[in-house]
Amino acid sequence: MKALLGLEDGLVLWGRSFTGAGESSGEVVFNTAMTGYQEVLTDPSYKGQIVTMTYPLMGNYGVNPEDIESRGVQVEGFIVKEHHPYPSNWRAQGNLADYLKGAGKLGVEGLDTRAITKRLREVGAMRGIISTLDLDPASLVRRARELPSMEGLDLVPLVTCDRPYWWPEVTADGSGPEDLAALWAQKRRPKVILYDYGVKFNIIRNLKKRGLEVLVVPATTPAAAVLALAPDGLILSNGPGDPAAVTYAVDNVRQCLGAQPIFGICLGHQLLGLALGGRTFKLKFGHRGANQPVKNFVSGRVEITSQNHGFAVDLASIPDPAVELTHVNLNDGTLEGLRHPGLRAFSVQYHPEASPGPHDADYLFDEFLSMVEKA
Repeated sequence: MKALLGLEDGLVLWGRSFTGAGESSGEVVFNTAMTGYQEVLTDPSYKGQIVTMTYPLMGNYGVNPEDIESRGVQVEGFIVKEHHPYPSNWRAQGNLADYLKGAGKLGVEGLDTRAITKRLREVGAMRGIISTLDLDPASLVRRARELPSMEGLDLVPLVTCDRPYWWPEVTADGSGPEDLAALWAQKRRPKVILYDYGVKFNIIRNLKKRGLEVLVVPATTPAAAVLALAPDGLILSNGPGDPAAVTYAVDNVRQCLGAQPIFGICLGHQLLGLALGGRTFKLKFGHRGANQPVKNFVSGRVEITSQNHGFAVDLASIPDPAVELTHVNLNDGTLEGLRHPGLRAFSVQYHPEASPGPHDADYLFDEFLSMVEKA
């Protein structure tokens, strides 16, 4: 079935749908990971985006229920060079096409993904539409230009949980009691609270693996409710959209500073930077993949990291001189990590939980555990 991609700058490319008829719109971005497409598809940080994979073959090892990172497929659409319809892997319990169909998402193959990636690197991430329904190039480009910009867009309400839950006893399907105090009394310490801005499940798995009880709370949970429980630590999760638009989260983080150890990841890192008085800005085409080199200025080592973000924190804009630079991206020099020793807060822009990706940054969960134990 014919499919057409239209970008806001006028680029149009023909392909074919491997999931049937449909249409998807959003910000078109590219990911350089060679594997891990199911984790990419279910990462809530991709809400509002159409993902193009630079590696040419997708679907060859199928899908399974163990590799999901959220309650379902989060990307708006999926673009690949070649879809493999017959997976061969002992872990496979389904194929990529059926997985996307079941989620109502459009998958398109046969497009020149190298051309798309080159255009996005030159022009920047752009609004776009992939469609089997509207095959008029001029119409698709015009409609793409009418889509809302990612700047100023708060997408967290679309991916956060509906009510608090303990992981994994109550799954993130919105079930469970709403009374925070009653939930909090169910577990022994050490207990930490995770603000869910679109959390990847592997973040919680890593915390649980280190013996921490993790209470996940909705993004809009008031800081006063969190502080009243006196948690042993606070985690600020990843998530989608423009961090500057998530003003309620910034206010909550600011109120929590200094009360307990804080660990921010991806969007959580950006929110911490904003809570410390800094600014964020949109990157030209973002960092998305499993091979981003980062320099750790504390250890002196270079880490290969998994990343997925389109915004960054401007370190120079943070007025507090106590804030320390800890990590920098070696490709473009942007901030990848900061810490405030006095407030017992630190954060990284990348994903230490990987999934997919290397485990070079796994130690950060141990550092957070050490802070919790000392507290």
